[in-house]
Formats: sequence, structure tokens, C-alpha cells
Amino acid sequence: MIITAPLVIIMCILFVLVFLFVKTIDRRKWLTFLVSLIITPLMYFYALYPMINIFSNYHHQKYFSSELWIEKPALRYELSDNMITSEILIGKTKNDTKSLLGTYEWLTWNEATKAHDTNKWNYSLGIEPGALNMQKECVEIIFKKDKIVEVKSYKEDLKFDTKD
Repeated sequence: MIITAPLVIIMCILFVLVFLFVKTIDRRKWLTFLVSLIITPLMYFYALYPMINIFSNYHHQKYFSSELWIEKPALRYELSDNMITSEILIGKTKNDTKSLLGTYEWLTWNEATKAHDTNKWNYSLGIEPGALNMQKECVEIIFKKDKIVEVKSYKEDLKFDTKD
């Protein structure tokens, strides 16, 4: 575990809260201090830390890798930020994109022509971990003259199949 300033601050606040709680049980300061010292790390790792992970949508970032993108679609959301910010796909042809990302998962619907637009490829990035996450992330790749000009991410509401 890496000791950082936020970790130290949170542990100190948690220690004070545990100390104040234990002080209501017993007035002996040395016992209160000792019990608080023992309980604080347990409270952090078994109560506070899991709650932070459940309710935050933080996820690890990975450098883009074509092999990971194709072999592990569940990790695409970790690869997408690097892929978009580094602009490594900009200027690539459709064939290059197909070899890097695989075949598109779906095409964007064009209302003007009432057909699928073959110049807008979409890939699902999956669902970011988190308890309150009700959307899945997707990436849209836009081609002009057979070259990528824009890569953007967007979110869609999750749809669950229900039996009537």
C-alpha cells in the first residue's frame, strides 16, 4: 500500500471518530487510545474503503493495446481514455481500424437516409464498475474519405431484457 496525503488525512479523521466513539464506552484514556489504534485500520479496510470503491466510479487506466481490446472486451473502458486522448486512431483507414479494433459492433443510424451509416462505427466499452452506474459506455468512430477524423465516447442507458 502506498501512503499518500489523502490516506493519512482520512486515517486521522477516522481515528478521531473512533476515539470519540470508544470514549463514550470507557473513560480510561489509555484503553480508549489503544482500542482506537487497533480498530481504526480495521474500520478503514473493512468499512470505509469498500464503501468508497462501491460508490465512486474510479477505474484504472491502461495504455491502449489492440490485443487487449480484441481479447478482453470487458476491459475496453480502461483502454478507451488513452485511445481517445492520444489520438492514435486519427488518420487510420477502415482496414487499419478493422485490424486494430476488430469488426464494428454496430453502425450509427442515419435519419436522413433511413439507413445505417457505414462511416460511423460503434463499439461497446462495457459498464464501468460502481454501484450506482446505470449506463454503459460506447465509442463512436467517424470516418470521412475512408480515414478516421473523430473518435468520441458517449453513454447509453442500460436496457435489460424482461419477460412479459
